[in-house]
Amino acid sequence: MPEPVITRFAPSPTGFLHIGGARTALFNWLFARRHGGTMLLRIEDTDRERSTTAAIDAILDGLKWLGLDWDGEVVYQASRADRHRDAVAQLLADGRAYRCYATPQDLEAMRELARAEKRPPRYDGRWRDRDPAEAPAGVKPVIRLRAPLDGTTTLNDAVQGSVTWANKDLDDLVLLRSDGSPTYMLAVVVDDHDMGVTQIIRGDDHLTNAARQMQIYEALGWPVPAMAHIPLIHGADGAKLSKRHGALGVEQYRAMGYLPEALRNYLLRLGWSQGDQEFFSTDAMVAAFDLGGVGRSPSRFDFAKLENMNGHYLRAADDAHLVDQLVANLPHLPGGDALADRMDAGARAKLLAAMPGLKERAKTLVELLDGAQFLFAARPLAMDAKAAEILARSADVLPALLARLEALDDWTAATTEGAVRACAEETGTKLGQVAQPLRAALTGRSTSPGIFDVLAVLGREESLGRLRDAQPHHAAP
Repeated sequence: MPEPVITRFAPSPTGFLHIGGARTALFNWLFARRHGGTMLLRIEDTDRERSTTAAIDAILDGLKWLGLDWDGEVVYQASRADRHRDAVAQLLADGRAYRCYATPQDLEAMRELARAEKRPPRYDGRWRDRDPAEAPAGVKPVIRLRAPLDGTTTLNDAVQGSVTWANKDLDDLVLLRSDGSPTYMLAVVVDDHDMGVTQIIRGDDHLTNAARQMQIYEALGWPVPAMAHIPLIHGADGAKLSKRHGALGVEQYRAMGYLPEALRNYLLRLGWSQGDQEFFSTDAMVAAFDLGGVGRSPSRFDFAKLENMNGHYLRAADDAHLVDQLVANLPHLPGGDALADRMDAGARAKLLAAMPGLKERAKTLVELLDGAQFLFAARPLAMDAKAAEILARSADVLPALLARLEALDDWTAATTEGAVRACAEETGTKLGQVAQPLRAALTGRSTSPGIFDVLAVLGREESLGRLRDAQPHHAAP
């Protein structure tokens, strides 16, 4: 019977959950769910000076917002330092590690010599077989792995294929620093082993780390998990991803109004493919995902493509779901705070009624919120420049429009459309020439959802009030 699949996402809390980390988390989550396994979450906080509570919170919140749930409790690497030291004690006892008393000056001299000889700087193994009795006074040793000096280390990677390193190029890495603190290389191996991780999926910037970590596994007599190193994400211009390309925290994508399901879909397609299919439901992602679909070349982040995908998800979304998403995200959207406290049942009902027209004109929740502003605007409406210009040149249309609409007892999109069309015929103008000033008066803008839908959503009293406010020489009460 095959062993259960266990993956892990292991971010360092020295900053936000960036977009590359989010994709790594997604791939681990999908692989685990596809195989009926579990995904664990480990916070690699051994760098105590740079690790922050705010960064940890941002990582956890970002994963929750993306819908990437993990199994079990979060593991904090720093809390396991005693276990890491125990593993080193085992290596020392087995002769697979040794105490190194090289001073900082010794190490600098080694680096200088390597530079002079135009070769990579490597520790020269001077304490590998030396008697500790020769140790200089007052020097606290580091503990180094007794790595193999010849032969090769080979990784059969699920994405990169077979990768081989000459052991002579891999020096005796430090396992414990002179203050007794474990290094990242050691901690990762011990934690992955103790957590039962069977499949490591991470960025290919860790590929060289894999060789060193495999040597630690071998020294400890532990099986090496399967590995997959996925290419990094580049900008649209092919350069390494930076903030100008989209190397932002997940919380910033939330603030830009992207839906979590759209961002998940976009990240899936960023380096993984299955034929020409672009759109995947969550269930379809889980059913389809495999490491064989991950390409070896860096993928390119494209904001325009993400925005188009988000627009697709907005238009296809259930209206009630979109209202829930918009309201839940108000604290994160520009200008959303002002509306957050006003989202009572009546305001939500207005949003729901307007949603069919609003979502057709938006690609993000920010645009959706902007388009919905007219629903909650205070009278008299502030007019943007274009709306003010339209009203100024159409002043003679408004009184006739108002009279027609005031005569209506039954107020629906259909009845108001009939009244507006009748007004256009009566005044001998085109429908657009009547609808334009009507839109400006009702929304304060020159664009909006369908004007008859706007009339229906605002209702009779509010619509007529806004029209009266926009009449020439009208004095607001």
